[in-house]
Amino acid sequence: MEQTESMEQAVERFSERFKLMQQEVGRFIVGQEQIVEQVLMAVIAGGHVLLEGVPGLGKTALVHTLSEVMALDFKRIQFTPDLLPADILGTNILVDHEGGKRFEFQRGPIFTHILLADEINRATPKTQSALLETMQEKTVTVGGHCHRLERPYFVLATQNPIEMDGTYPLPEAQLDRFFFKLSVELPNHAEMNLILDRTTGLNRPEIKKVISGPEILEMERTAAQVPVAQDVRDYLVKMVLATHPDNENAPHNVARYVRYGASPRAAQTLISAARIRALTQGRYHVAKEDVNAVAVPGLCHRVLLNFEGEAEGISTADIVRGLAE
Repeated sequence: MEQTESMEQAVERFSERFKLMQQEVGRFIVGQEQIVEQVLMAVIAGGHVLLEGVPGLGKTALVHTLSEVMALDFKRIQFTPDLLPADILGTNILVDHEGGKRFEFQRGPIFTHILLADEINRATPKTQSALLETMQEKTVTVGGHCHRLERPYFVLATQNPIEMDGTYPLPEAQLDRFFFKLSVELPNHAEMNLILDRTTGLNRPEIKKVISGPEILEMERTAAQVPVAQDVRDYLVKMVLATHPDNENAPHNVARYVRYGASPRAAQTLISAARIRALTQGRYHVAKEDVNAVAVPGLCHRVLLNFEGEAEGISTADIVRGLAE
């Protein structure tokens, strides 16, 4: 009985903290409720998010607001073609000390809690790959020495989907390391008016810090303990495997339009995100509806279309929704 009460308290505490973060971010960010919810899911899961949208939709403002809501350090890197790996990771510099000179490691901007990688597809592949180790291993290796990043560590990268000149598309290996890929849409008429009220007036909404780093890590541990029934786990695995055209359960549009399906990391993403969604709904177990709710942001960027699929303008989101249905 005590264990049941403890689980109920953990679910209630998790749900309250999550809603409090949503409400505080919503004090400045207009609309985009689903985007905010999914970004917070990734933060709690220890994952990273790629935001895609035209300029001026508030992608940078969202990250700034998140850093204000959380008692965490925040840094921003503007990616450009001339940016070098050492510019973001740091480098060894020669400094004067008593008794002579020696090399010391000067940390780059990647040593933070929340990192905004702005216009990541403008950097060269060599610089993009410098993020691979930090995103996956949460470590930085320079000069043969490994430096561990302090947790929580969260990368939110942005890219412009319409401007192709001077850009270097992210390779599949790096795309796979993003927990979610989210598309930011244009606001409607009412939301546009509200944006003008909040951003062009004298009184900007005051954002309060409502959660700390240790509390976020506690939420991550709570989510990792949520049980997943075997039938739900099998459903999730079948969905991921069905994104591969050579799988026996692959539907016709996957077999026809998909070149390569989602990796095992996609299954890890879905199960982590589904656990968090279950807790936000006040449940201590994962349902199939939780898996369906996170399938599109968790799978779309991991499903690669073949030439025919790209030529016909097939949407990977529609393919994933079809799998869920």
